[in-house]
Amino acid sequence: MNVPASAGVPILRLGDVLVTGLLNELDDKTAVAFTEELTARITGDRARGVLIDISRLEIVDSFVARTLMELTTMARLLGARVIVAGMRPPVAITLVELGLQLTGVETALNAEHGMAALGWHQSLQPSEGVLREFGTE
Repeated sequence: MNVPASAGVPILRLGDVLVTGLLNELDDKTAVAFTEELTARITGDRARGVLIDISRLEIVDSFVARTLMELTTMARLLGARVIVAGMRPPVAITLVELGLQLTGVETALNAEHGMAALGWHQSLQPSEGVLREFGTE
C-alpha cells in the first residue's frame, strides 16, 4: 500500500487499477496534493483505471464536484478510465439541487460495481493453489 504523505489520502494499486477515496476534509491544498499524487501514480504505475470511492462523503459542494471533474479529465488524458463509486442519495440530491453536473464522470453504485466495470470480478472460490491448509505442501 502506498500512502502519499502530501495528500494523506491512500492510493492502492490492484493490478492496473488504482483505488482511492475522498473524505469530507477536502480543502484547496489537499485537493491539489491529491490530484498531483494521483496523476503521478497513473503514469508511474501505468494504471488503466481509477476507482474513487466517495461513500464517506456526506456533503458535496461545487469545489468537490469541480475537483472530481478535473481529476476525471486529467486521468482520461493520461489514458485511464475513472469511476466514482458510492455516492449517497443525499449527495446526489444536493448536486441536483445546486444544479451541479459531474460532466464526463462515470459513476457506480458502490466500489464492487465500480471495480467490475473496470474489469475486476470477485471470485466466489479462490483459485487453485492460492490458499493452502497448514501442514500441506
